[in-house]
Amino acid sequence: MLRHAAPLDALLRHFVPRGLGSVAPPLLDVLRIGAYQLRMLDRVPAHAAVTTSVALARERAGERVTGFTNAVLRRVAALPPGDQLNDDLDDVSRLAARWSHPSWLVARWLARFGPGDTEHLLAWNNARPSLVLQPTRDGIADLALRFAAHGIWSEPAPFGAGLVVDTGHPERLPGYDTGDFYVQDPAQALVVRFCAFPPGVRVYDLCAAPGGKALGLTHRDVRVVAADASVRRVRRLHANFVRAGRGTEQIIVARAEAPPLRRADGCLLDAPCLGTGSFARHPDARLRVNESALLHLAEQQAAMLDAAADLIAPGGVLCYATCSLEPEENEMQIAGFLQRHGDFRRETPNAFPGELLTSAGDMLTLPQRDRVDGAFAARLVRHA
Repeated sequence: MLRHAAPLDALLRHFVPRGLGSVAPPLLDVLRIGAYQLRMLDRVPAHAAVTTSVALARERAGERVTGFTNAVLRRVAALPPGDQLNDDLDDVSRLAARWSHPSWLVARWLARFGPGDTEHLLAWNNARPSLVLQPTRDGIADLALRFAAHGIWSEPAPFGAGLVVDTGHPERLPGYDTGDFYVQDPAQALVVRFCAFPPGVRVYDLCAAPGGKALGLTHRDVRVVAADASVRRVRRLHANFVRAGRGTEQIIVARAEAPPLRRADGCLLDAPCLGTGSFARHPDARLRVNESALLHLAEQQAAMLDAAADLIAPGGVLCYATCSLEPEENEMQIAGFLQRHGDFRRETPNAFPGELLTSAGDMLTLPQRDRVDGAFAARLVRHA
């Protein structure tokens, strides 16, 4: 329902005389769910969708709204099949309404990617993503054989970055309790590969929770000090290390802008970002993003990068990563950093897929091109 909120609202607006703003948010969500079942699912009979929605409205908002809910959804059910959006909208408004994305973001993507790639990106964001696992002890092929023995289908993820499985419940898979794998999109596993920290070095992960990249590093024999500013998120980080870690990880509560270390061989800054590369996995995020947040995050990222730079010993590696598609958080962020810190240079690792590298040598995955989440990473080495 979240992935299709805009077209659902466009539809419901025709049957709410006083406008959707007059409908309380819990009741509006009930109407959206009912309309989603009626317009976008073929396995739910119309009468069942209306009846269950009325019952849910009664539970959420009381008896007085049941007649209204019933009337609105019966009118939705009576509509003939087909797209109810207006065809006379401009490209930005049409795409934003059809795929339920903010107009300002669609306009940016159209200017950057063009109409075809933008629509493919929007379609990717509205599709349900696959579950991808990263093995911790055995290789991908061994984990696939283990699943096959239990009748579980799997296949290698793009670029060999994990194992795709045909389930939405990783906790039900064999090996979950014993920590034989963890859940992580291929793009994030590729970031770990791109960092190319040498085995045995100590790396400070400044924004580690929930711990996927830190787990990836520790299983590459990197000594990880994992930090996060949130105690709640650190508890989740600890739980993931207990289940799937190697027991060598150190965990601290600390802000990325004020790291409590003097020196580190390497740093990973998986910075807070707008998350526009992971909308498929977080469909609610698109309802919260705005341009002012983008500017605020870019400032926060710059401060975190400067703090991380102070930790890096000569010859050490600083890897900066986001799950964003926005240049302000990626290429422009690194350009600004290199202007401020002339002792850092880009160094791209060997044997990394060339099709995932920008002309400057940074890593960039695009969902519409690479069939994985969007992600960016820059590998920066400090020279004496």
